[in-house]
Amino acid sequence: MKQDLAEGGAAAAPDPVDTRLGARLAELRAEHGWSLGELAERSGISKSTLSRAERAEISLTASLLNRLCHVHGRTMSQLLSEVEDEPAPLVPAADQQVWEDRASGFVRRSVSPPHPGLRGELVEGRLAAGADIAYDRPPVPGLEQHLWVLAGALDVTAQGVEHHLGTGDCLRMRVWGPTRFRCAGEEATRYVLAVVRP
Repeated sequence: MKQDLAEGGAAAAPDPVDTRLGARLAELRAEHGWSLGELAERSGISKSTLSRAERAEISLTASLLNRLCHVHGRTMSQLLSEVEDEPAPLVPAADQQVWEDRASGFVRRSVSPPHPGLRGELVEGRLAAGADIAYDRPPVPGLEQHLWVLAGALDVTAQGVEHHLGTGDCLRMRVWGPTRFRCAGEEATRYVLAVVRP
């Protein structure tokens, strides 16, 4: 979290991605003409948390960022790509954007960032042992997802059904309601998520 203190007691500098993300979230709110209170009502996130996120004083969790994506009708990759430069057709591994939710032990790499002319994207996800992330709604209703586990074990709940995936297993689904991703083993889980907008 950004409120952590660095050596000597000084506040740590905001993460550059959090700074750009906060500015973009403020822009989107302004484009809709919403006050912080209106956005808080629509997203279920407190005004103080929204304000601190827009000022990059905190890093949003994956669940909270997902709620904001839902309100703005974007996938997480779409929103994160909006704070980066125009995407190139070739994305070297060193240039792939990485976003981390330290509170839940979730690391997300945009392997193939979204592009306005394309509906699909690839994401690499890593969950630490014991990590458990619940999303109360999809960022875009009817989002198509194909989840392929590369290492470890993953429990995924969608449409009220729990699926246990081991290394090499693939789950495909359309996301309409709440979902949950839980690292089921004693070691971290690594997976690829192919996302296709409806």
